[in-house]
Amino acid sequence: MKKLFPPLLGTLFLCTTTSIAQDSLWTSSRPDGHAPISVMGDHTHDKGGLMFSYRSMLMSMEGTISKSSRVNNEAVYENYMVSPQDMQMQMHMLGFMFAPSKKITLSVMANYRANSMGLKTKTGVDFRTKSSGFGDLSVSVLHQIFNRNRQSLHANIGVSVPAGDINQSDATPMAANDTPLAYSMQLGSGTFDPFLGATYLSQWNQFSLGVQSTYRFRLGTNSKNYSLGNRFDFVGWGALKATDFLSVSTSISYFNLGEINGKDSDLNPMMMPLFNTLNSRRSQWDFGIGANVLFLNETLKNLRIAAEAKLPITQDVSGIQMRNKFLITLGIQYAIGH
Repeated sequence: MKKLFPPLLGTLFLCTTTSIAQDSLWTSSRPDGHAPISVMGDHTHDKGGLMFSYRSMLMSMEGTISKSSRVNNEAVYENYMVSPQDMQMQMHMLGFMFAPSKKITLSVMANYRANSMGLKTKTGVDFRTKSSGFGDLSVSVLHQIFNRNRQSLHANIGVSVPAGDINQSDATPMAANDTPLAYSMQLGSGTFDPFLGATYLSQWNQFSLGVQSTYRFRLGTNSKNYSLGNRFDFVGWGALKATDFLSVSTSISYFNLGEINGKDSDLNPMMMPLFNTLNSRRSQWDFGIGANVLFLNETLKNLRIAAEAKLPITQDVSGIQMRNKFLITLGIQYAIGH
């Protein structure tokens, strides 16, 4: 018995320290281990890990604002012939993540979008324009900096590849032929757009939080002789692990979008506010609420569904622009070797 005691004690000590080491790591295998579904590049994977994802996003805009105050059609008609009334943007996103090593996770995201905008002319004619097709392709590397004490930090490094068409047009009452559509109705930026950021994550037994910031800038000008403004994004969120399979979250997010540089010579800036590049700078704070459901049975293990709704808190724009109403995101994620 005395001879067996030291090996048993050693085995118990090894198992205990291994358990403590595992418990000290941040993990994505909890229902609150993923950020709200609208946040991209929020977590890394272990070596060999794969994840497939699908997201459906609906953004709605209605009416017009100047600075942070609403303006009516009559105010728009003082300087423009057409006033935008509403806009819906539906986006379908497919994502793939793969971790070739413990420190590196690769991510690729493709999207298809459909835009619809309602407008009214100064003479009272209502009409609607539409655009649809594949958007820009996003390729990124998530580099894990550390994962210890139930905290994780990784860098987000990537580039948006100009796969989206920027020559979208549609019929309008003002022209016999199709008219080029506004910058916001185009499907991509037309430029290579590098981005750099960082994501910090922390967990407790029943709660987790995260913070992410990214900065995106444009390289050169596109084939229409303009480039979209640089963009800074920040989001912070907290998630409560309600059960082993359900978490609920809230978030606060902010973005700052710079003014468009250059201009599309096919767009008459006097026709409507969204044709004028002076009306393109925007900053906005949003509040979000969401939920993640993680399936635990063997058949659907590591499959999760998620939803989030975001509402603007404040909006500040240059010139006259459309007023954001809401953003709803639904998603499915499936991990292998999580």
